[in-house]
Amino acid sequence: MCYRWLFLLTLLLASCAPLPSVKADGYVDLSYREPLPTPADSRATPLKVAVAAVISPQGTIESYTALLKYLGRKLGRPVELVQRRTYLEVNDLVQKGEVDIAFVCTSAYIAGHDSFGMELLVAPQVRGETVYYSLLIVPAESAAQSMADLRSKVFAFTDPISLSGRMYPTFLVQQLGDAPEHFFSRTFFTYSHDDAIQAVANRVADGAAVDSLVYEFAVARDPSLAQRTRVIHRSPPFGIPPVVVGPLIRPQLKVDLQDLLLSLHHEPEGREALRAIGVDQFVLIEDNAYMDVRNLLSDVNATR
Repeated sequence: MCYRWLFLLTLLLASCAPLPSVKADGYVDLSYREPLPTPADSRATPLKVAVAAVISPQGTIESYTALLKYLGRKLGRPVELVQRRTYLEVNDLVQKGEVDIAFVCTSAYIAGHDSFGMELLVAPQVRGETVYYSLLIVPAESAAQSMADLRSKVFAFTDPISLSGRMYPTFLVQQLGDAPEHFFSRTFFTYSHDDAIQAVANRVADGAAVDSLVYEFAVARDPSLAQRTRVIHRSPPFGIPPVVVGPLIRPQLKVDLQDLLLSLHHEPEGREALRAIGVDQFVLIEDNAYMDVRNLLSDVNATR
């Protein structure tokens, strides 16, 4: 019994002894959080970039090759361009995390944001602005002066959910008290704005509504398009088609991509990549830049 009490007393004294002093190497503030750098083992994993079919697949490859090479070099990993025929198919890739970053149209962003949490990353700035327009174009020889003059004509839409290529011209027709399926003699989809421009220039269509940025870029590359087509209407300004990511993206990759795109214009190689897609630089943009578009889409859907 005596030994047992002696043992318990020894334990009690040991537990009350002061802890040995340990020198701290530094202080970590757990309230400060910053994404970790992209891990080195990501080199073997391709960065998957989707570009919505605002322009034709071949045109996309020609325009975006320099930018994709720049991103690959800066991130130290291969880059894979992913293309789909429609805007909604690209949205599906973003939602499922099958692409890391996507260049989408304005209405596709709104649909993705409202349905599954698509996030704005950056927006292109062109001539100091982050807006674009829907241009109603006709063949140069056409007598049409407004949408009203295209009644019973053949009209080319771009994508089923395109703001500038379908929703806005639908809005114009509805303002005339009609619906596209009754107003036009025939409609068809080109699935890109440059193909819609060509359809009008070649008189396959009597009219089309196209992205102003694509039209201006196309005319700069091929001045004959300005002689074969004519703009008869220009919409109010809309929030520019943004660059987006999905809700499944790793936070550090999101930060890496955003930093790279925002600093692109500071390097000669980056400026060349921007020039190839007709952009001055990438800038931050807020969701409220697209409220006017939401209101327009609401009006169009309410009367369909």
